[in-house]
Amino acid sequence: MPQQPSPHLTETKLVLSDPTALGVFGLAMVTFVAASQKMGWTTGVTYLIPWALFLGSLAQIWASTIDFRKNNYFGAIVLGAYGLFWVAVAMHWATSLGWFGKIADNADPKQLAFACIGYSIFSVFIMIAAFEANKVFAAILVLINILLPALAISILTKGTPLGELSHQAAAWSELFISLLGFYAAGAVFLNSYFGRSLLPLGQPMGWIRKGPAQPKA
Repeated sequence: MPQQPSPHLTETKLVLSDPTALGVFGLAMVTFVAASQKMGWTTGVTYLIPWALFLGSLAQIWASTIDFRKNNYFGAIVLGAYGLFWVAVAMHWATSLGWFGKIADNADPKQLAFACIGYSIFSVFIMIAAFEANKVFAAILVLINILLPALAISILTKGTPLGELSHQAAAWSELFISLLGFYAAGAVFLNSYFGRSLLPLGQPMGWIRKGPAQPKA
């Protein structure tokens, strides 16, 4: 009995572009707008909410999902974590403005401070990894680890000299995060588009080697 020819299998591979520039731009944009309020250049948080939701949240989470599919562990976790942070912050602002109805008498806005503390703990781990990514990302994470504790302290000590000092630290660190973020987004975009390094991001620190530990001699 003649054998039937086996059907040819065709494998289709979906190639996805690097989403890092989009995610970092989202972070840069939302921190730039938010810094304008902290610096006193603008007032209120009502018009910060769209930027938090669409740039801080949607852009970073979208980039995170692509990085998950590309098996880019660093980008997937970092962009996803901070994207979700801005979703929560936007909801906090919207709730405080009464968008979802009357605020309960026992509502305590200081809970945001503890959220910042929690994120600052995780950001220390992200910062260690960022040192082995490139120097610009490392600098951004150092500033984030100034911003988050400063925000927490400013919320918990609002109306005191320490609260004002912490507010200023948060404002300046957030501004510099945005400026470095714009540079990083532009550098990643141009370097990826032209296929060579036009704008340097800096080499990894080289303090911690990736992979299994070296066996002892």
